[in-house]
Amino acid sequence: MKKSIIAIITIAVAIAGLIIWQVEKSVTKVPASTSSVQVLPVESNPIKNTAEQPGLAITAANVEDNVDPATKQPIPDRLQISLQNKSTQPMSNLEIYYQMKDTKTGRVEGYYQKLTGLQFAANETKTIYFDDQTGSGHYPENKYSLYRSSQNQVDFTIQVSAPGFKIATGTAKKSAGTGETAG
Repeated sequence: MKKSIIAIITIAVAIAGLIIWQVEKSVTKVPASTSSVQVLPVESNPIKNTAEQPGLAITAANVEDNVDPATKQPIPDRLQISLQNKSTQPMSNLEIYYQMKDTKTGRVEGYYQKLTGLQFAANETKTIYFDDQTGSGHYPENKYSLYRSSQNQVDFTIQVSAPGFKIATGTAKKSAGTGETAG
């Protein structure tokens, strides 16, 4: 009787270990960033904005060969988006959804974030960064995303939403080569 209980417990522990191993293997692990927010892929785009009023625009989107818009000096590669409020009204409560697609494997990852703290005065332009740095205009990123890990071309499609305004769209492309490294 004692031997059969020990055998059952041993089998149960082995099965639990296999289940935990499989779950850990299938989950993308992301360490805490400097902003202590973990960014994980989402299954679908949660933005539900159906407004048609123009006013928000993506004027530039880059993921390689980035340049600081203020200093005009090169900066490390990251998702960098310049936005413009072309309206006569202020904008706040913005959100973003961007999707990456590995053009060789077809693998797709989508990311959603509320752009906390981002506000635009009428006719104002701002640049935002997804680079895990702190400060105004900087937001967390997944350092294990397709962008950082794929050696293939990765195409980005970007949607930025502000309540009451038509969604702004843009694209960017990481060329084939080694995965981009955070800088």
